[in-house]
Amino acid sequence: MRVALLLFAAIALAMPSVATEPDATNAPVTFAPMIKEVSPCVVTVFSSRTMKEPGIPGFPGSENDPVLRRFFGDRPEQKQRGLGSGVVVRADGYIITNNHVIDAADEVKVGFADGHEQYVAKVVGTDPKTDLAVLKIDPGQRKLSAIAFADSTKVDVGDLVFAIGNPFGVGQTVTMGIVSAVGRGVGLADYEDFLQTDASINPGNSGGALVDSRGRLVGVNTAIISPTGANLGIGFAVPATLARGIMGSIIENGKVIRGYLGVNIQPVTTELAKMLKLPSEDGAFVGDVQEDGPAAKAGIKAEDVIIKVNDAPVSDARHLRLMIAQMSPGTKVTLTVVREGAEKTIEATLKDLAETEGRTGKKGSPRDGQKSTRGALGIRLEDIDDNLRRRFDIPRELKGAVITEVAPGSRADEAGLKSGQVILGINRKPVESGQEAADALDQGQGDVLLRIWSDGARFYLVIRREVGK
Repeated sequence: MRVALLLFAAIALAMPSVATEPDATNAPVTFAPMIKEVSPCVVTVFSSRTMKEPGIPGFPGSENDPVLRRFFGDRPEQKQRGLGSGVVVRADGYIITNNHVIDAADEVKVGFADGHEQYVAKVVGTDPKTDLAVLKIDPGQRKLSAIAFADSTKVDVGDLVFAIGNPFGVGQTVTMGIVSAVGRGVGLADYEDFLQTDASINPGNSGGALVDSRGRLVGVNTAIISPTGANLGIGFAVPATLARGIMGSIIENGKVIRGYLGVNIQPVTTELAKMLKLPSEDGAFVGDVQEDGPAAKAGIKAEDVIIKVNDAPVSDARHLRLMIAQMSPGTKVTLTVVREGAEKTIEATLKDLAETEGRTGKKGSPRDGQKSTRGALGIRLEDIDDNLRRRFDIPRELKGAVITEVAPGSRADEAGLKSGQVILGINRKPVESGQEAADALDQGQGDVLLRIWSDGARFYLVIRREVGK
């Protein structure tokens, strides 16, 4: 692989003066002592997995054909190798890294910056939902240094940070930047509360340390946003406080145990707040409540807005998911909700999060001869019959109007409606047939509030009508 090395001329820039102690010399500020202390805590993680060629080129399906295999022979196995970084979190050999660094690996080894010796690592446990993993090595005679954790909840925009890892396999590298944002959610994992930084992060840095000016771990470097794959100053790290909780659960239980409230939640959009006359866009809007779940037993209802958990404000739906997930099953929580314009306090006891697979509707086009109604907003609506229930995997007890077609470029299409979804209600009134839903859409004025069922989840959606409608 050819690597292009770009050399840049150094340009002296006028820098603002740095406050110093009265007896300090005019020597330049340096973080070298801190870096020397923390660098031994950051390791390189080597992974490999065996991959077999799928078949003989030009002969589809040849991997299962004994005649072709006998004639051409078995395809050779290949080793796929990966490289990332990790952080020593306990002196007895525990290391935290990213799940994607070691995912599906047959063998994992760890190397330190001061030598060529590699240590075989055992994968203690992984958590794809936060993209974290915990490894364990036997250091033998080597004395390990464990990194100190900072309270990442106190990290603020503008704080100085350093990224330490092994980018592109060139060797341990330190880059400097600031915290650009906190509490980021960018769709990379199920549970996100990323610290964003402009400290240079590149392939190979994943799983490495993001430390503060005192050498304390504030985050585990995880990802970058870049069209080229190289650093553009937009990097993300899992906060140290979240990583520490995940790590502790994996070490103690071999897996991550999360709290479960039993609500389907969504953001409070501007349109939703306006339609439901909500006081603000803060909080998590409850689209549905799981039957027999903690929320249902406590009295939480659809259309409630959860604004606090144990007096801690809830900023949005992602924030609530993260808050609940970090609590243990059996924890009693006090929820503050807004219902019909008034605040209400409800106590609930969390359960263990059940890992369930999402249900996927079977998409298709309307059948010939099927009675359907073209509603306003560019959707075709049909009554739910047995054939549609089978095709879209609609529960037997569900009543409403199924969407079988969405006109491209229509208001419904722009709002995200899709074939196979079921309209349960329009403007807070239930509907039970395609014609009833179409009539309600045709007769209404202004924006439309829909309650939707889709792939096992219920949620609310506001569709804006054309100007003048």
